[in-house]
Amino acid sequence: MRPLLAHLQFRGTIRERSVEPYLRILKGLQTRRRFRGVLLDISSGGGAEIPSTDFYLAVKRLAAVKPVIASIGSIGASGAYMAALGARKIFAYPDSAVGSIGVVFPHVAVRELLGKVGINLELLHAGRHKDAYQGYRELTDEERTKLQAVVADSYTHFVEMVARERHRPVEEILPLATGEFWSGSQALKLGLVDALGDRETALDELAKATGVPAARTVRVVPPRPFLERVMSGGATMLGSRFRDGLRESVEDLVLDSLYGGFR
Repeated sequence: MRPLLAHLQFRGTIRERSVEPYLRILKGLQTRRRFRGVLLDISSGGGAEIPSTDFYLAVKRLAAVKPVIASIGSIGASGAYMAALGARKIFAYPDSAVGSIGVVFPHVAVRELLGKVGINLELLHAGRHKDAYQGYRELTDEERTKLQAVVADSYTHFVEMVARERHRPVEEILPLATGEFWSGSQALKLGLVDALGDRETALDELAKATGVPAARTVRVVPPRPFLERVMSGGATMLGSRFRDGLRESVEDLVLDSLYGGFR
């Protein structure tokens, strides 16, 4: 079998449901010897903390086995930048939005608004602070202090991760960890990415690292749910066209179970 390169593209918000299929793919690629290297093509404004951490760890574990190069598209911010940190090398476009190293925990209190529209919400609870984070009332000073401490812990972990992966002292990363983002060109000067270039440039770099020509690149995507495959062209078919669509969907389902959903 000829060796291949894998192109894994992620778009959208990082959350558990959106990331889980990618975690399975990244784990599967660790043992797929035919795939000699992986291009992580990512463009996202970030998302939830734990899924972002899982994404980063999955990329890092794969990069420990074979070359992984991250290519940041329009934006690689917060959790998306965290995920890219797991790769061996990070590329960005000169005008990519990169960074946003920080943590935010929004708290919206709607009690006054509900009162204005005639809605009276009563929260029955056990535990002195159980109603604090339900989005109904404002936080007390004590609750705000405690929540800020949780946010500070997450922030510290993020900063330490960036420092570790970029091989820099924490003291040098802290001035960059303001929650703002920079252009790719600025990020290169600040040491947050390794090189500038588009996806093809990053893919060429991966080809050099693996010895596999860039032309032997295969898109690897999460499998679509079975019913979605049937409905996206099957429900409106008649006769043989419907049977053909159904048969292909069944074949895809079987292949997904055998080969992890690679395309």
